Amino acid sequence: MRVATRGSALALAQAKQVAGMLGGAELVEVSSDGEPGDKARFVRGVERALLDGEAEIGVHSAKDLPAELTEGLVLAAAPKREEPGDAWIGPSSSLDDVPEGARVGTASLRRRAQLLAARPDLEVSELHGNIDTRLRKLGEGELDAIVLAVAGLRRLGREKEIGFPIPTETMTPAAGQGTLLLQVREGDEETLRAVDPLGEERTMRELTAERTVVSLLGADCTSPIGVHATTADGGTTISAEAFVGLPDGSEWIRDRLEGSSEEPTLLGAELARHLVATGAREILERAGASR
Repeated sequence: MRVATRGSALALAQAKQVAGMLGGAELVEVSSDGEPGDKARFVRGVERALLDGEAEIGVHSAKDLPAELTEGLVLAAAPKREEPGDAWIGPSSSLDDVPEGARVGTASLRRRAQLLAARPDLEVSELHGNIDTRLRKLGEGELDAIVLAVAGLRRLGREKEIGFPIPTETMTPAAGQGTLLLQVREGDEETLRAVDPLGEERTMRELTAERTVVSLLGADCTSPIGVHATTADGGTTISAEAFVGLPDGSEWIRDRLEGSSEEPTLLGAELARHLVATGAREILERAGASR
């Protein structure tokens, strides 16, 4: 089996994890150079390798995968989810303890909106680059703190950098955060059979609920929206919480619903309906116009 992956340290760590689950596989590094500049470019190079027959399996961070799937490819499995939340990297022990006016770096409008909703005094700066680049800029004193996904830090062995995990009630994660998705060519039954044991049904159900909300709101991976689904003990009930807000933190909506774990799409659709009824679509339109 050949596994297509981007060449970043995090993407390679994720692909090696999948290769290990398969009992060994060849990694095929692809480039996103020359692709348009949105986050979906991380996906397109991997998908191109699958469609061109250069690899059998593509590994994606689920939060980067657009709601509209590419023709000729299918989502085959989602392995057990890593911790989906965000982490504060800095000297404080909670968001309440962060000094007034602290300089915080993030490239995410979702994180920016929720940071400023909780702490409007913070100075949030745009920070791009891979995890190592962002940690280096923090170390150089350009910022007082940064916010990163717990899952990415764990997969790179950098968990010790975490100052404190931010509760999901304060910062709702991006849809699919912490989840890997395995993609294969449609009709490739041999590969589908090979990856099927790697998937966890609970993770796929939670991901389905989250992606349904994002899709029905017409949002994408750069929108200031968070959706986080969790399955209750026993596995019969699934709950989903969502955040939609303006990037400056001045206006936001939070909502939460529960439903049957057997119908995650229905739960996501109902949550999306609630959000639309309270003005979420208008907020997203205003947020898009302000970029």
